[in-house]
Amino acid sequence: MNKKHIILVLSIFFLFNCKNEGKKENIELPKKDNWVKLFNGKDLKDWTIKIKNQPLGENYKNTFIVENGVMKVNYNEYNDTFNESYGHIYYNKEFSNYKFRMQYRFTGNQLKDGAGWATRNSGVMVHCENPKNIGLNQSFPVSIEVQLLGGLESGERPTGNLCTPGTHVEMNDELFTPHCINSKSKTYNGDQWVNLEIEVRNDSIIKHFINGENVLSYTKPQIGGSIDHNQEYWKKREGTPLKKGYISLQSESHPVEFRNIEILEL
Repeated sequence: MNKKHIILVLSIFFLFNCKNEGKKENIELPKKDNWVKLFNGKDLKDWTIKIKNQPLGENYKNTFIVENGVMKVNYNEYNDTFNESYGHIYYNKEFSNYKFRMQYRFTGNQLKDGAGWATRNSGVMVHCENPKNIGLNQSFPVSIEVQLLGGLESGERPTGNLCTPGTHVEMNDELFTPHCINSKSKTYNGDQWVNLEIEVRNDSIIKHFINGENVLSYTKPQIGGSIDHNQEYWKKREGTPLKKGYISLQSESHPVEFRNIEILEL
């Protein structure tokens, strides 16, 4: 074999190995999670507001505002009177299988006529009904609520709980019909930021995570229970699996802030 043949063989060998190494590298590279920002930190674009006793899209007394990259539930114009103006801000798209994450914290003081249970209380509603179908005087959407609670400086008050406006779930393979159940999370006092993540798998399983810990899981979300609007419509659909829906954040009379709101569709 002459010198030219040797060089040719070595070149082919080198190219073949490089090609295979490239394949190996492509196989072994981890997939990057494609988290998408739902809140741009600048305005409320892509979100729709519905506050009880107000028409859809009306940001009553600037309840929801954006400051310094944070979405805030703001009561500066309420003159300390809440008057049961329960509000929700909905992202303008339905989701079915996903992970949702954000940070939240409670600030300031509750409005004087806010309900006792609403002190340092908010929530993320998943599998929500369409906000266009919410009644003018309806307090809460049919949904699964991931309840967010702040500590009261004494006693235990877990967060990442479950509440069920117009819905039921199954726990331990049995239908769970009470309105709320506490998670096993710690209590978070003061105005510290808390990390929340929710994993939603269609109508099979939903998991709540607080600061990285799985604090509550349940299965088979479905329509059921009482609701304060369109009762006949929902009664006929009782037991229907909840496979998808909108995501909304609550305003319930205590100032609260949200940031880094993101979703990963699965």
